[in-house]
Amino acid sequence: METAYIVSGLLVGFLVGLTGVGGGSLMTPLLVFLFNFAPTTAVGTDLLFAAITKGGGVLVHHGKHRSVEWKIVLQMALGSIPSAILVIYLLETVFKKDPAVTAIITTTLGVALILTSLALIFRNKLMKKSPVLRKTHGERFGRWQAPITVLVGVMLGVLVTLSSIGAGALGTVALLFLYPRLATVRIVGTDLAHAIPLTAVAGLGHLHMGNVDVHLLLSLLIGSLPGIYIGSHISGKIPEYVLRPVLATLLMVIGLKFVI
Repeated sequence: METAYIVSGLLVGFLVGLTGVGGGSLMTPLLVFLFNFAPTTAVGTDLLFAAITKGGGVLVHHGKHRSVEWKIVLQMALGSIPSAILVIYLLETVFKKDPAVTAIITTTLGVALILTSLALIFRNKLMKKSPVLRKTHGERFGRWQAPITVLVGVMLGVLVTLSSIGAGALGTVALLFLYPRLATVRIVGTDLAHAIPLTAVAGLGHLHMGNVDVHLLLSLLIGSLPGIYIGSHISGKIPEYVLRPVLATLLMVIGLKFVI
């Protein structure tokens, strides 16, 4: 079984390197449906898995590209970190022995996967910069920009803590919508930088609740790190217009399976 975990990590890492998204969106359903882990364990383990694997991406974006907008990261974190802590607190105290929690997490997983699928489909349209916005400002909502960015962080904090999904694809789409003039490389770098503290805080919370399988986590990491490296090196050889619809359809089908 340990070999199967390593191979799964390799496969998911390869797809992440190839497409740039799909870590939690693919790993959590894989752990639930293929290996029969409880949704709570799958979510908790995947959160720490995401925090570790995304760390290398931030080092590249900040160190090499200087493409992290730290002001935006801070604003999103002001919303996401407190909301993640609140969700963990509620799960650990108020809803600790409530069997409905598993059902809530399962439904949230499905909704998050469907939203991620839609985000992949419409991301290219959002990436087409408006000529008017190019000539005016990079912020869509003017003086309300900061509060709305914090509010988006709150929603991501709740969704990611309950499902382990959304920090990547949904965070990217939210930033593309909020900051239409921001270069794509800065969108990706900023989203990665925000995802690390969010997934780390949420993951550590789940670890404290006993929802993290450490042996599984190490096995997944052994496979995923070389997978990401290989996938990222051949990503340019497979057209994005082929990969994106396939991944979006897969996530939509898995999401519907969780919800229905």
